[in-house]
Amino acid sequence: MRLSPTQINDFEKNGCLVIPNFLRLDVVESLNYEIEHLYSKFDINKHPMTKFTTEINGKHIGNKYFLESSDKIHYFFEPDAFDSKSMLTKPVDKSINKIGHGLHILDKNFKSITINSTISEICTQLGYRDPRALQSMVIIKQPGIGNEVPPHTDSEFLYTNPVTCLGFWFALENCTAKNGCLQIISGSHKMHTLKKRFVRDTEKGGTKFVHVNEPLKNWNSNVDHEKGENSWQKSSKYTNVEVPAGSLVLIHGNLVHKSDRNNSQTSRNAYVFHVLEADSKYDDLNWLQIPFDNPSGTDNFTRISER
Repeated sequence: MRLSPTQINDFEKNGCLVIPNFLRLDVVESLNYEIEHLYSKFDINKHPMTKFTTEINGKHIGNKYFLESSDKIHYFFEPDAFDSKSMLTKPVDKSINKIGHGLHILDKNFKSITINSTISEICTQLGYRDPRALQSMVIIKQPGIGNEVPPHTDSEFLYTNPVTCLGFWFALENCTAKNGCLQIISGSHKMHTLKKRFVRDTEKGGTKFVHVNEPLKNWNSNVDHEKGENSWQKSSKYTNVEVPAGSLVLIHGNLVHKSDRNNSQTSRNAYVFHVLEADSKYDDLNWLQIPFDNPSGTDNFTRISER
């Protein structure tokens, strides 16, 4: 598949491009079946019961289980799936927030839609010379408890110099305003200058945000927030990206986006992976490394293009 000149122009203008019917419905069905299969392999007796938390709650996930997930299949829970005594109140398959981050490495079904000539061609058309895949994950907005995701850009979490992050977001179920579809500030990738990045905290353990240009200086969201970030909270700035199952949404690394809580009784499954340019600098400060204890830039990230 080749992108049309209009599609490329729309992506460059808006920082986001929706491609309907990218996946056949039988493929979508098989991927949702694979998610159920992954649930069946979950062993609650060997799991640290890690909750996926974001900075909207004043902190971000950063425990050992999270940091060692880059080339594994790890499971992360919705915080609201637990009661006050940290006991699950729902079945596991109604409690998981995310499964990742090495699905494209270890799961043949998700690998097949990540590493292929079609994805490679799209990357080439968008200017990538040697695209590498990383951070592949199933993201689930569980009915009634699927937490909101605060405004952010993907480049904050997968930082390269220069910025080369590109998100591939596949809708595996219909995504609507009611069940927490993506919301974007169209064109924000051109207006937003990256000021902070998400890194490992080598002193205290876990993760933290630091200044892009001063990585030894911690980011204080109460003091250092960008003037423009105040406007990120205004709902009027956002456009809902409502898409049917099978759609692909391309997301520029600097595009500001978020999603609301899923208060409906309909789940919202999605598969997401990101691409970086191989010759961009991906340093050992980034939280995701493959393997987790031996940083080596993009050398260990999976090549998409065939050589």
